[in-house]
Amino acid sequence: MKHIAAYLMLVLGGNEAPTADDVTAALASVGVEADADSLGKFLAEMEGKDLEETLAAGKEMLAKFGGGGGVAAAGAAAGGDAAAEEEEEEVEEEAGPGDAIDMFGGDDGGDY
Repeated sequence: MKHIAAYLMLVLGGNEAPTADDVTAALASVGVEADADSLGKFLAEMEGKDLEETLAAGKEMLAKFGGGGGVAAAGAAAGGDAAAEEEEEEVEEEAGPGDAIDMFGGDDGGDY
């Protein structure tokens, strides 16, 4: 993922075809070491491909998985109004100075 992220940032920065040296340098600038084998495989996969088309194709593949999150959210919106009101009525107790924990070993958290 680090190689892909660096590659995408370089493209967004204006480098239309980042090389292995470009990606390695970008990663090194933030103290991350590149894996030459993994980076080489990634760049070989990207060779000759348009980034926009590749991203669009990936998005279409992900759409096939569905998500299901919308169904749960719709169900919560339809029947969860009463539960939301109930949660709002509950008030959390605020911690006072006597509830503090002494990080340095004392038992009496209230004495400052």
